[in-house]
Amino acid sequence: MSDYLIDIAVNLTASALSDKVEMIVNEAREAHVSSMITLGCDIASSQQALLLAQQYPGSIYATAGIHPHDAKSFDDNSLSVLKELLAQPEVVAVGECGLDFNRDFSPREQQIYAFEQQLELAATLNMPVLMHQRDAHDRFIEIFKRYQSDIPKAVLHCFTGTKEELQACVELDLYIGITGWICDERRGLHLLESVSLIPDNRLLLETDSPYLLPRDLQPKPKKRNNMPKYLPHIAKTVAQARGQSYQQLTRNCYKNSTEFFAI
Repeated sequence: MSDYLIDIAVNLTASALSDKVEMIVNEAREAHVSSMITLGCDIASSQQALLLAQQYPGSIYATAGIHPHDAKSFDDNSLSVLKELLAQPEVVAVGECGLDFNRDFSPREQQIYAFEQQLELAATLNMPVLMHQRDAHDRFIEIFKRYQSDIPKAVLHCFTGTKEELQACVELDLYIGITGWICDERRGLHLLESVSLIPDNRLLLETDSPYLLPRDLQPKPKKRNNMPKYLPHIAKTVAQARGQSYQQLTRNCYKNSTEFFAI
């Protein structure tokens, strides 16, 4: 499966996708995207993600976590429910968790508390963690450093930061998830220039579907929803930016994905 890919971040429980899952899985496989990780962003979507993974074994895997937008809902009951979900074999990582100081949909102190609790949970369960960070780099790094040695693997998904921020993440041995943001000529040029800094064994690819449709897709889809079937388009852009062949890149990313999520 050297030219196959795994989409490490899809929001299948989002309203734009939730009634199209079978079509999404079939179209992805036709495009050589063999499987996908659907993200849990709160308790309800984490439960739904598990159900989808159970319905499509081998094609869909799930995470369970609470996104910083929903950190205000995090409590002791959340932690016990997450533990139950993470005990299921189809749930392969803690998350999506982290910090978002751009929108502040939850108060920052609650975001920090929920993030720390989920990092501690990942350490306790010896599970990988899938993280989100927006406009909170310094605090994010400071918090993660405290848990780094106790967490087996961690990915910062949907990375869109600066070269300096990328270097800081690489120094912490983080896996880095790259999306179609890199295909955006208005705001992704810095990623094109810095993506080669990611070590071969730390690069992961994702669509973050239904968000972040690559702007340079031709022909442009009639519907603006991003889909896992577009992941090879992102992979081609990343391969070119890194000076690698498509086959070399897909082989590395597939291996990284299977090892990170133990699938």
